[in-house]
Amino acid sequence: MIRAVLVMNTEGKPRLAKFYEFRPVEKQQEIIRNVFAVLCSRPEHVSNFVDAESFFGPDARLVYKHFATLYFVFIFDSSENELAMLDLIQVFVETLDKCFRNLHTILDEIIFGGQVLETSSTEVMKAVEEISKLEAASNAINLVPKSVSAWRSR
Repeated sequence: MIRAVLVMNTEGKPRLAKFYEFRPVEKQQEIIRNVFAVLCSRPEHVSNFVDAESFFGPDARLVYKHFATLYFVFIFDSSENELAMLDLIQVFVETLDKCFRNLHTILDEIIFGGQVLETSSTEVMKAVEEISKLEAASNAINLVPKSVSAWRSR
């Protein structure tokens, strides 16, 4: 199971933090700080896999990729394959490259409840575009008159 997805800049400021297990906000912030401390202290040419038991509990692993000024981090347990998680980060980044404005929607199309739903960037983009169309259509429907006077004249 995927336990958390973090996207943070190179200064440690989180751009996205999604936890799939309940953690109080203070604990989430502590985890983000600890993850950043580990990432920024690692040399550039070492493995992207890190044992995360010390700050996320037993059986936790962390995989990350560093792109430009962002770290993309997945924290998961032993039921997930490390290389598959690294590949999933790549799918997430490729999809974000195509459509950055729907960050949470993209993540929810890839991972839901800690389980991987989709591994194809193309399929994720199709789903995100469909969601955008539905949102636009629902925003165009005017169920309530814009003014009270228009409502009274009915």
